[in-house]
Amino acid sequence: MRETKFEWDPAKSAANLERHQVDFAEAQSAFLDPRRLIAVDSLHSSAEPRYFCIGSGPRGVLTVRFTYPGAIIRIIGAGYWRKGRRLYEQQNEGR
Repeated sequence: MRETKFEWDPAKSAANLERHQVDFAEAQSAFLDPRRLIAVDSLHSSAEPRYFCIGSGPRGVLTVRFTYPGAIIRIIGAGYWRKGRRLYEQQNEGR
């Protein structure tokens, strides 16, 4: 099995940590959740396709905005946002 590779801008990760209290190293954990959701981020996909990964992280349900240029997941933003948690709970209800 191939190992998933991640990349991100370190300055953007630091800014995300300050604004949303999540750095991108922590955000990777959402992708490990077998019940994660992947959705198209249609509002931000004009220049390139962007997606959301909504999955369980160490402090709750994480929403991670990312792109997938080639074989590497590039993290763009992340947070423990209520909307992502609601979607995750709705989709995983009764599992």
